[in-house]
Amino acid sequence: MGDPGNQEIEVIQSWSAPRSISTALMYSFAQRDDCEVLDEPLYANFLRVTGVDRPYREKLLSTMESDGNKVVKEIIFAPGKKKYRFCKFVKLKRKAFLWIPILITSHLIAITYQRSIGIVTLNYEGSQLPKQIAKEYVPGLPKDLLKQGKHFILIRNPLDILPSFDKVVPSSLMELGLTDLVSIYSELCQMGKPPPIIDAADLQQDPEATLRGLCEDLNISFQSSMLKWEEGPKSIDGIWAPWWYEGVHKSTCFKPGRKCPKPFPFSLYDLLEHSLPLYNILRRHVKQRTSLLKSTLPIPDLPVPENEKLLAWVGDEIVPRESAKVSVFDSVVQGGDSVWEGLRVYNGKIFKLEEHLDRMFDSAKALAFNNVPTREEIKEAIFTTLNRNGMYDNTHIRLSLTRGKKVTSGMSPAFNLYGCTLIVLAEWKPPVYDNTRGITLVTATTRRNSPNNLDSKIHHNNLLNNILAKIEGNNSNADDAIMLDKDGYVSETNATNIFLVKKGHVLTPHADYCLPGITRATVMELVVNEKFPLVERRISLSEFHTADEVWTTGTMGELSP
Repeated sequence: MGDPGNQEIEVIQSWSAPRSISTALMYSFAQRDDCEVLDEPLYANFLRVTGVDRPYREKLLSTMESDGNKVVKEIIFAPGKKKYRFCKFVKLKRKAFLWIPILITSHLIAITYQRSIGIVTLNYEGSQLPKQIAKEYVPGLPKDLLKQGKHFILIRNPLDILPSFDKVVPSSLMELGLTDLVSIYSELCQMGKPPPIIDAADLQQDPEATLRGLCEDLNISFQSSMLKWEEGPKSIDGIWAPWWYEGVHKSTCFKPGRKCPKPFPFSLYDLLEHSLPLYNILRRHVKQRTSLLKSTLPIPDLPVPENEKLLAWVGDEIVPRESAKVSVFDSVVQGGDSVWEGLRVYNGKIFKLEEHLDRMFDSAKALAFNNVPTREEIKEAIFTTLNRNGMYDNTHIRLSLTRGKKVTSGMSPAFNLYGCTLIVLAEWKPPVYDNTRGITLVTATTRRNSPNNLDSKIHHNNLLNNILAKIEGNNSNADDAIMLDKDGYVSETNATNIFLVKKGHVLTPHADYCLPGITRATVMELVVNEKFPLVERRISLSEFHTADEVWTTGTMGELSP
């Protein structure tokens, strides 16, 4: 048998930002009977190369190897006595930079803080940081560091990190290290080695489940000994422990965070605003999640899987699907105060675009919207979104225009002082109904809104009237539900206009209670052009029951028998 001290060892590399309970996690792995640990083995190299000041700098440089190549080859990947070696890396501090290549579900994108930071340079805390792509580690380190061993990333919400940061060093975007973690995640993904990501909050709330999930992702066995350790300083601690580890030295296990967190220091608000998007990028890839409002539902399959990766226009920019959000102060959130249109793309052309825009502007005028984008601005946003997604056919667009963001929550449009919010959501979407087989309708007990209450000719986002009818249809296993007006005459379905044919005559309800649809108008025009008798009048439900033919019309569903 060979010397057990010279056996090959598998390295587990933990990447985290400061104040992320990474030391507690290191203590956890130290309890395993098959694992040795190293506390930030590249710290001295970082201080030597960057010249960054720390209270313990001189002592660290005099007692710890500072040659990065030697550390990697002779310490991190050196033979060992146990099967695994756990290496804690609290971010590889890199040169400051403006944008980072980020791989999100195989798409390489660039994050630029256009509004709050700037595009060409990042001005923060009085210093100007030049634009640079973060692909190099601290100068002098082997480029294949990430190619070896197993990797995972530990993250923590900046809301929890920032309040305690100033105890040792001033807080800054660079010191938080989230930019480094996003870049490391991107680089590992590009290598075909997407690392597991765990959140400190999940580790605190449910340590066993989180550790079991992490061990499974790392393809190592879970050991229950990982859940507890002895109180006090450890022989594995780095020299910097007296400055950073006071709290963790009092611990013996992972414990839930404070139920009532401390007030956030709003002097750090700008830094929080800069760092949270980076945290959220990584957070999306966390498997084990624990939160106040955690959903127990499995992640659903999308009707069209290709829509998992799409770009949407929100406000004045294009963003990825998971970033397509509006402010909690937006009127569409505050009161459904928005108008919308559904558009379809066929062979590179949008069906009846001008008519849809006419109706949108009419609806916005009826609701007294101010600072509405121009027709050309809306068109440019639509076409830009389609081009960016490469969508030229078999596409549906949900075009929304909200009254905009408010300066404070409340009903009054007087609070809307930012202008309207434009949303262009384009999806790959075939017709939503089976137009070959036909659809089934039931009659809803929910009556269509009267013009006395809320005029359906305003194409507004307050769709509860329609949604209640749709619920009735769903409960009856029908495709949709017919809605009657206050007098019991047929108005439309919850989503479409409706027609019938009787003895060669085409009939459709008056547009008194229903939306005068664009597709409805097109069909009526075709009927007249083909010399069929067209009648627009009040129609009873029994007339639909005895009709020769019935069909519905709508942009999303087209013509459905």
